[in-house]
Amino acid sequence: MSALRLIVGLGNPGAAYALHRHNAGFWFVDALAQTEGVRFGREAKLQGEVARVQLDGRDVRLFKPLTFMNASGRAVVGALNFWKIEAEECLVVHDDLDLPPGTARLKFGGGHGGQNGVRDIIAQLGHDRFHRLRIGIGHPGLRDQVTPWVLGRATRSDEEAMLEAIARAMQVLPLAVAGDFNEAMKRLHTVAVPGA
Repeated sequence: MSALRLIVGLGNPGAAYALHRHNAGFWFVDALAQTEGVRFGREAKLQGEVARVQLDGRDVRLFKPLTFMNASGRAVVGALNFWKIEAEECLVVHDDLDLPPGTARLKFGGGHGGQNGVRDIIAQLGHDRFHRLRIGIGHPGLRDQVTPWVLGRATRSDEEAMLEAIARAMQVLPLAVAGDFNEAMKRLHTVAVPGA
């Protein structure tokens, strides 16, 4: 597996969306930037905010598209082209309805699972060959409640569980950055999730 050169967090820009479940991808890259002591800034040629970190001795860019979730693909493909990074060297971090809060899962390729940002990235790339980090947000139980659920704030306990999952995922990130995804997955996926 290729080493990572770009980590993309998916979310909706603006303070009104900052605490929504749908912004779990932003939460992850924001937490990573804070841990590494860097700040995001606008890149004039890209539709998003950028930061750079050193992970496992490697230079990695962090990217937050500002196109809104459903149009994430345009910004992500633009960033890959601008930096001459292959999709296989990219990790996309996003919320996942099918995983309970407190769960984080790494995967490579596959479908979009109904996540509209991932759906648009696949459509814009024309393939699904990129890494994903899925942050569980749980499911409201009924299909017609999904939109207000993802565009709503998590309960305190769910938010704490999501932040714990993000922290665990950050611990295995250096392995993923180095290209050792199997070991990263093994360590992340074998952690018992409280209440799951």
